[in-house]
Amino acid sequence: MIKNLKNKVFNTYQNGKRLVAPLVGFPGVNLVESSIKLAQQNSKEHFKVIKANYDRFHPDAIFPLMDLSVEVNALGKEFLFPENDSATIVKNNFNIEQFKKLKNIEIEFDSRLLSYVETVWKMTKELPEVTMKGAYITGPYTIAGLLLGTDEAAISTISNQEILFKICDMAEEIIYKYINLLIETGVQLICILEPSAVMLSPGQFENFSSNYVKRIISKYYSSEIDFIYHVCGNSTHLIKKMCNTGVDALSLDSKDVGVNLLEIAKTIPEEIILIGNINPVGKLYNGNNFEVENEVLTLLEEMNYIPNFILSTGCDLPLATPISNIESFMNVGKKYIIKN
Repeated sequence: MIKNLKNKVFNTYQNGKRLVAPLVGFPGVNLVESSIKLAQQNSKEHFKVIKANYDRFHPDAIFPLMDLSVEVNALGKEFLFPENDSATIVKNNFNIEQFKKLKNIEIEFDSRLLSYVETVWKMTKELPEVTMKGAYITGPYTIAGLLLGTDEAAISTISNQEILFKICDMAEEIIYKYINLLIETGVQLICILEPSAVMLSPGQFENFSSNYVKRIISKYYSSEIDFIYHVCGNSTHLIKKMCNTGVDALSLDSKDVGVNLLEIAKTIPEEIILIGNINPVGKLYNGNNFEVENEVLTLLEEMNYIPNFILSTGCDLPLATPISNIESFMNVGKKYIIKN
């Protein structure tokens, strides 16, 4: 099935242009003088942030604030939630008794998760149709890592696979519930975030992430949702496994962490879209407009003959990213003309 994202990418390329969609969530908080905590708990405030991002930058696709804690928070786990930083889970000892209780929690009624659903609904209804609307979900292995602890999850891939499979199975069911709510909003893109999985070997990644993602994508194959797979860090060793899931697009981190987008483009099917991969904490964060323009232009020229490419950032932009640098990113991307 040829879905909306592929059509837009290839039609834009045939017209000599690129889609430009940096993962610009948090900087919008400053545009409306809000806070991360307030926005992530209040759908009206959250939408103000997203709309400010749209009004200022006009990206070709837009997402709410990236937040890995939504699903695990809905399970009642304890988090530290600073005013202007992402929430972090409080480490505790996870045991099988907790697991039994968590399986019975109906996350569809969690107030914070529903706040995200409401924000996406506002995006699809109130932002112009020309911009694709997306949402994030946390991947199964990353959910397991949040529950067990990152180190314990990694150890469990070898020494305690039984419990890890059980948690990933539970995570899969949670993900279905969240996706079903998001589909009702009219969302067009769903990005599966698996940052913790970058440390896995290809075999471990297949067992505890990509096999689950493959089932998730298969379940919604007949829908009009385009699925994006995002892994932070150098995911080069995992690309083949990511592609085998049937995913529509890969969102990849920057060259600075070892991801060579051009080389990857030569090895993947053309129907899979590559999204990336300007460093969000490099020149965009601490450089000037001229440096940003040069970095973006360099990537665009490297990828000139690659049709299945969207100009973006390697991950979500930090809160303090200079607005003028984001504008420089967008200006270069929007003005670039494909060379024949």
